[in-house]
Amino acid sequence: MTTPPPPFYRFRPHPWHGLDAGPSAPSVVHAYIEITPFDTIKYEIDKATGYLRVDRPQSGSSQPPTLYGFIPRTYCGQRVAALSAPGVERADGDPLDICVISERAITRAEIVLNARVIGGIQMVDGGEADDKIVAVLDNDLFWGSSSELAELPKALLDRLSHYFSTYKLVPGQTGKVVIAGVYGRNHAELVVEAAMSDYAEAYGDAPPATLRF
Repeated sequence: MTTPPPPFYRFRPHPWHGLDAGPSAPSVVHAYIEITPFDTIKYEIDKATGYLRVDRPQSGSSQPPTLYGFIPRTYCGQRVAALSAPGVERADGDPLDICVISERAITRAEIVLNARVIGGIQMVDGGEADDKIVAVLDNDLFWGSSSELAELPKALLDRLSHYFSTYKLVPGQTGKVVIAGVYGRNHAELVVEAAMSDYAEAYGDAPPATLRF
């Protein structure tokens, strides 16, 4: 008997709305990568079309320490805000951001990968919750077995926190970003679940395309 060819999507799914959150969310999630550690331009998904848009050149000289993107079918709404720092009443209304650590250099953006959630950075931007989930490439030969933020070298975590506290700074202006703290895997998974629930409330829960990896 001839083996049938594998199925495929005739049209490209929207990276935010058309893909699922992950093979085992909230612990192993899909990450759509917008920016690599080699970029000095801030790229961001165009919410309407799903294409990658040039948002702005970075004002400073710093570059992201890791791969950076978002988890599909997540939305930072009231549930995410409730898990943020005291006094935070709203979130930024974007998909949930994620930083993915890989031992081997990944130089391309606009890719999708499996990421194992190990913690997060509690960032507040202009009074809005703007959490950054921290994860490792799921099958990474060096980092793949990591399960907690505490297993990362302190220098790497400090570099991530410093990047997010400074990457929006404009010379001559006062920054609006506050790093309220960092948290481990358990709280990070709660944030992912909250963002998935916020998405379902905001956009409905129609089934997305399922990735086969």
